[in-house]
Amino acid sequence: MEEQVKRLVDKVWNKFLKTPKDSRLLIAIGGVPGSGKTTLSQLVTAALNARYAAASSPPSSGPPASSASPIAAFVPMDGYHLTRAQLSAMPDPATAHARRGAEFTFDGEGFLRLVRALREPLTPTSGAIFAPSFDHAVKDPKEDDIAVLPEQRIVVFEGNYVVLDKEPWRSAAALMDERWFVDVDFSVARKRLARRHVAAGIAATLEEADRRAVENDLPNGEEVVRLRLDVDEVVSSREDGTWVHV
Repeated sequence: MEEQVKRLVDKVWNKFLKTPKDSRLLIAIGGVPGSGKTTLSQLVTAALNARYAAASSPPSSGPPASSASPIAAFVPMDGYHLTRAQLSAMPDPATAHARRGAEFTFDGEGFLRLVRALREPLTPTSGAIFAPSFDHAVKDPKEDDIAVLPEQRIVVFEGNYVVLDKEPWRSAAALMDERWFVDVDFSVARKRLARRHVAAGIAATLEEADRRAVENDLPNGEEVVRLRLDVDEVVSSREDGTWVHV
């Protein structure tokens, strides 16, 4: 594991060990589009689950460590995209569709409700709490597709606006135990976004994909940087995919 990721995992793990048994540890990882925040979030989540499995492992004669239930859940913000039907119902549907991915095209109140639900104390009768995912095939959210189980006491949130100094994102961020920001040079993000848009079928060519990045994604990123809340960690994502603590 890269040293920077290990440092973050160590920090979360030590904080988790001090977290009351009836509480969850909530982490928000924000950044501009194409910053690498999804990759970092998934790396941290997987490493935490591996750490928990190792700590829960019985003697070598027992079942393998992988039998331990995951302690960490990964919840991307993508599921809170407004649907295409909701965008079409806006006063200026053409702009709404063209700017999909901008802050106003997300259900921030729905995200806040999720965070509040996960902040509630855990009890013996606590059940799963569900979040939406984003179905790239139909290009709309899929309701109740991500289950956060009672035993998953670490939740890693990821998204453009999870540390945005604007309501309702500000209220959701205030409920987090850790707030991180993934920094990146906009030229690096631009290249990543163009490749991603072609791979996802959002654009047919790299030229079209680059135009979308310049006209929509990067302006959204400028808002993310301009309205960033104070955070606990800033991690820089390099062009070669490595991480640097800022």
